[in-house]
Amino acid sequence: MFAVVRTGGKQYRVAPGDKIVVEKLDGAAGDKITLGEVLLAGEGSKLESTAGLTVAAEIVAQAKADKVTVFKKRRRHNYRRKKGHRQQHTILRIVAIGDHKESKKAAPKAEAAKDAPKAGADKSASARAKETVDTTAAEHEALEVTGKPTPNPAPKDDKAAGAEKPAAKKPAPAKAKSPSTKNAAPAKAAAKTTPKAK
Repeated sequence: MFAVVRTGGKQYRVAPGDKIVVEKLDGAAGDKITLGEVLLAGEGSKLESTAGLTVAAEIVAQAKADKVTVFKKRRRHNYRRKKGHRQQHTILRIVAIGDHKESKKAAPKAEAAKDAPKAGADKSASARAKETVDTTAAEHEALEVTGKPTPNPAPKDDKAAGAEKPAAKKPAPAKAKSPSTKNAAPAKAAAKTTPKAK
């Protein structure tokens, strides 16, 4: 069965066993409360009367929403105001809608847990541990970054490669020295001192 209830100015579609977050309601965790403003109720496509229908709920916790920053500014008037706000909430668990209470379903996890020891009973603890390590190593290799450099297939030394070393290059012949411009000044001074032959 489902119902649409109004609390804190908002409407919520609920069913027994659901958890909802509503505006803050008085009470501590574990307290029972009744939501009396039921707008709609029914099962499947069939609707039922809401006269006198109430929704029983239990407070799970009192909490706060994420922080909201309130910033005001008036340009050219040197006016800025900054405030933070966290809205207070109450987390509810719906216990019952009228006479319809939460039906307890058999957990499929419990059945799977019962079968699991039978399947792994023949393996020893060390074999299971080794299997876990192998699995994590394989997952780790699969998740490695693809940009990893590949190893160089060429051998590191020339002997292993079986190739002869290339002949060493001969050093380039030294260029003939030409008189530099730095040495030109002393040569000019020497030429001035010697008389010219006519």
